[in-house]
Amino acid sequence: MHLKLKFLIVLTVFTVTYGCGSARRLKSKPVSKINKTQPVQKTKTTFKKNINLNNKSGLDRANDYILKFSSVAQEEMRKFKIPASITLAQGILESGVGYGRLAKEANNHFGIKCHKDWKGKKIFHDDDQKGECFRVYMNPNNSYRDHSNFLSNRSRYDFLFDLKITNYKAWAKGLKKAGYATDPNYPKKLIDIIERYQLYKFDNFKLSKNINKNNKAITYHKVEKGDTLYSISKKYAITVNDIIIKNKLINNKIFLGQILEIPFSNN
Repeated sequence: MHLKLKFLIVLTVFTVTYGCGSARRLKSKPVSKINKTQPVQKTKTTFKKNINLNNKSGLDRANDYILKFSSVAQEEMRKFKIPASITLAQGILESGVGYGRLAKEANNHFGIKCHKDWKGKKIFHDDDQKGECFRVYMNPNNSYRDHSNFLSNRSRYDFLFDLKITNYKAWAKGLKKAGYATDPNYPKKLIDIIERYQLYKFDNFKLSKNINKNNKAITYHKVEKGDTLYSISKKYAITVNDIIIKNKLINNKIFLGQILEIPFSNN
């Protein structure tokens, strides 16, 4: 009986000690609760439609857009000192190369909202919130002019006009910094479009047929109405292929107002 009693006492102590220890360990590591109803934060954007610029349809639409609005963007650059490359890239991105609803139904290529000072026609469209008010323009050119006024007349964009007009990368990053778009990839998207289509060539204010660079004369040609690659090649006594290779032309297309660098003739 003595041995049996002793055994029972030891067994009881063992159970209590390790049982409590297990309970303490469980208490010290509570199971984390997962809140399945917690909302996911969404990044707001100012542009309305993403276009796949990698397929043929997207490329053709972008080329057509540049052909149509490059001279408009250059005119805005001359008047307001906003790089034409930036304006064109924003137009391509925010209007869905002219195929977004706001561009088609309201001629609004930059997604500019009504704000308190707008007295013109309005259209309502879901953006950051449902049924937001956007401006309606008589034609797309008015949208471009309003875009220029929008950037020029708001103090938060003032620092951009201290940048070199040819520094499109700084402009793209500056727009994001000033709050034009909340998409963290907005500057990269603009820069990618500018470099893909060589829109930076539209930022040249002064064109000369004799610009010295590394002690060599460089000839530039501004594409005018009626110009073709063939006519330009004949004018400078070079081949069409020379122009295409030198300017890395996409689909062998040129645009009104485009700046082409003319390679040296081998003749």
